[in-house]
Amino acid sequence: MYSRTKRFLLLAAGILCLFTLHAFIVEYSRTSSRSAQTKGPWSNNDSNEYHSSWPQDGQSMPPGGGNSTQEDGQLLRAALVALVRNSELEGLRSTIRQVDDRFNRRYGYPYIFLNDEEFTDEFIDQVRAVTKAPVYFGKLPKEHWGLSPYVTEEKVKAALEYNKDRYLYGGSFSYRMMCRFQSGFIHKHPLLQNLDYYWRIEPDVNYFCDIPYDPFKYMRDNNLMYGFTITPMEARKTVETLWNTTRHWMLENPHLLPEKSFMHWVVNEKAKYTLCHFWSNFEIVNLSLYRSEAYESYFNHLDRAGGFFYERWGDAPVHSFAAALLLRKEQIHWFEDIGYHHPGYAHCPNKPEMKSRCVCSPGSDFMYRSMCSRRFSEVGDIYKDQMLELAHMPDRAS
Repeated sequence: MYSRTKRFLLLAAGILCLFTLHAFIVEYSRTSSRSAQTKGPWSNNDSNEYHSSWPQDGQSMPPGGGNSTQEDGQLLRAALVALVRNSELEGLRSTIRQVDDRFNRRYGYPYIFLNDEEFTDEFIDQVRAVTKAPVYFGKLPKEHWGLSPYVTEEKVKAALEYNKDRYLYGGSFSYRMMCRFQSGFIHKHPLLQNLDYYWRIEPDVNYFCDIPYDPFKYMRDNNLMYGFTITPMEARKTVETLWNTTRHWMLENPHLLPEKSFMHWVVNEKAKYTLCHFWSNFEIVNLSLYRSEAYESYFNHLDRAGGFFYERWGDAPVHSFAAALLLRKEQIHWFEDIGYHHPGYAHCPNKPEMKSRCVCSPGSDFMYRSMCSRRFSEVGDIYKDQMLELAHMPDRAS
């Protein structure tokens, strides 16, 4: 009897030890997985961990294609990046599935997801379940998220109260923090430090068209710095002093301006702000633009002015002003063949060579009737002396 009881107790103790060991391994795995997220893709200079061979078919370039004569079988240092909340899990899973189906299943570029809070285990598990690509999860540094040091809490509260009924998100503090982060800090996150390009994605968007080429390589092969799909006009009340603040930066920093730029797209010949902007919920960017001395100086000037909080300066008009001021037209590309929808606007390609790869309604398209799209095709670069002349003219933004 004693021997049987002893054997039972030993067996129970053994089972308990196994369960304890399993729980430890699972928790250690989760902890290790989270701690690994302090380093992003290509964190080792000699690592090709996520480089993969190109597929053998379907690698055509878009109309007017690239200048590369053959593919090199390597991915660029690039990733698809989103700032997202735990509550947006299903919307993000939908986006990932579409991006993978339309493009990334053939390449395996990594995804990077950022949050001002810790991602839940459910979020991490459910995201990883929907894609075979590498996925990284990161939390925002405290210094990248919050109130700008150049504004006061009292004045911000007064501005939110004043603007709450004037425009969308007029009373939202979190929306302003998001716009400031996207404008000045996303490219500084440790998980992006080894990237040369990023493609911004969002939850609850739609990609209508197959993309049978690598947009990152298209950017590289054509010396492009900024890519977009949709160009709406900004609500004037949200950016009442943005152009005035921008022209002051120009006059104080002429040495940071290029000899030619696409400034005429955002400011017309009468020095009036056109309100045109690249809708930055989709943007593919050579990150050297945001890491440049000129962009850092421009963002810091805007931040000191307080308009991210006192008004509602969005990252879209900020990125657009920067791209127009610091780049030539030939460095900016409309990805016309990438059909796209974000709540509010949609682009549905209508050219025969493009629409055959898309599933969308031409009647839903915005870009072919957009004033800013027409302006993008009509205006060209201007020289630095013309840029400064416009900056000297009286403010006509309001």
